[in-house]
Amino acid sequence: MLVNIDQIFSAADAALKTLSASARADRPCPAATGGALSAPERRLSGALMRVNHVGEVCAQALYQAQALTARTPALRKQMAAAAREETDHLAWTEQRLRELDGRTSWLNPLWYAGAFTLGLAAGRAGDAWSLGFVVETERQVEQHLASHLSRLPAGDAASRAIVAQMKDDEAQHGRAAEQAGAATLPLPLRLAMRLAAKVMTTTAHRI
Repeated sequence: MLVNIDQIFSAADAALKTLSASARADRPCPAATGGALSAPERRLSGALMRVNHVGEVCAQALYQAQALTARTPALRKQMAAAAREETDHLAWTEQRLRELDGRTSWLNPLWYAGAFTLGLAAGRAGDAWSLGFVVETERQVEQHLASHLSRLPAGDAASRAIVAQMKDDEAQHGRAAEQAGAATLPLPLRLAMRLAAKVMTTTAHRI
């Protein structure tokens, strides 16, 4: 596996765009109109959308790293396509946070670096394991988004529409990885991933 200089520059450019909160979506943000939110509801929605934004920062890092380490052009193309779709999620969550007078996580550079390292490790293990990592990650993210749909204020239709579309997209990414030949990750690794995700979501909810 050889990584050329163009791929390195592309990954660096993606990192800068992700961390500078300048993401641009290719698809329009899911539109929904809801009622006015109370101050506590806005704070809750802002915290949950900040967690979702961190998840998208991590997704960018993971897919960029896995695209760099992919053995085949087909898998590299698949990872790059998923990263572009995740950019929509990144832009939508950024926009919604602004609308809620919220903020992104102060630890985003740390989240990005950690996720990029994990993506490199998964990619270096081989394409089947890299795809297996995608399957398990997307499965966990889908469950996480479902929990947010149950926690978001009923009147926050805008946030709920964004999260619902994200959930559908993540499920599709997982199915595509399975169809491409994903290996099943060992149970201890899956449990470790769940623990790491719990630490991240709990911290991002506040910081």
